[in-house]
Amino acid sequence: MPKRLRLTRRMPIAMTEDAYRRLKRFAQEAGLDEGEALSFLFENFDSVIDEDTFGHRLRLFNAELEARKK
Repeated sequence: MPKRLRLTRRMPIAMTEDAYRRLKRFAQEAGLDEGEALSFLFENFDSVIDEDTFGHRLRLFNAELEARKK
């Protein structure tokens, strides 16, 4: 029997406009709402990221973070 999807945690999050547009597009393409899409991504995080580029992209994001906040 499949596990029932219960969204038990709610949290206010802040994300960039680009990230939100991408989340909405991914959710729509997958037939999910935004919360379900985020749950899918984080439940399957290790298998959906590209380990070869993840560290590099994270370093770039962190380097640009302060400038993005202004």
